Amino acid sequence: MEGMTRAQLDETERKDLAKATVLRPRDAATLILLDRNVDRIKVLMGRRHSKHVFMAGRFVFPGGRTDPTDGRIPVAAPLHPAEFKKLQVGRMTESRVRAVAMSAVRETYEEAGLLIGHKGAFNAPNPSWQGFAENGVQPALDALRYVGRAITPTGRVRRFDTRFFAVWREAVAMAAPDGPPTDELEEQVWLPIEDAKQLEIPPITRTILTDLEERLAIDPELRPGALPVPFYYMRNNRFKRELV
Repeated sequence: MEGMTRAQLDETERKDLAKATVLRPRDAATLILLDRNVDRIKVLMGRRHSKHVFMAGRFVFPGGRTDPTDGRIPVAAPLHPAEFKKLQVGRMTESRVRAVAMSAVRETYEEAGLLIGHKGAFNAPNPSWQGFAENGVQPALDALRYVGRAITPTGRVRRFDTRFFAVWREAVAMAAPDGPPTDELEEQVWLPIEDAKQLEIPPITRTILTDLEERLAIDPELRPGALPVPFYYMRNNRFKRELV
């Protein structure tokens, strides 16, 4: 994506174009689940429902918009301090950082039916977290690793300031017996990263997967705060990549 012109991006993501309008990007988060109990590390991908307005039919990571109330949900274990420090930049308050990270956990349950956390009694103060209480899982953030950030350019159907987190599959306390409570994803597959990149996926998803491959090659354990995080945004009509 780095160095692409707006015209090239428009052609690549033509399904996502909207009337030119400036929308403020909203906080969002996505979770990249990785399975290392195989010969090759596999990643979980899900196909978005064909009726969705945004990226219909494409394979994506579980994730979505952040609800500010997510930051007030109690956790069994917080973000690692090194990960928290990387996230708390600019106007990112402590509560906002927690909300963004927790939204990745919540969306993973809602879309994939997987509960990230520790087994134990949990009182859900918010209906959106009732599934954790019903299944006896305390949400936790200690296993999350911040691996990327991207801001959707102007002129799109939706604009998000998305933080990408990675987590090993063993952080999943359990899969909900009845599956996910929503039909956001029509299909879920575990694939080697190189195979996932061949799916019908958004350009930013392919870019983040490539970044993740490169990081795993030099940091196979995804150590907390070990490496800079790539940040993608558009400036002067071209995509930029910074390491933060």
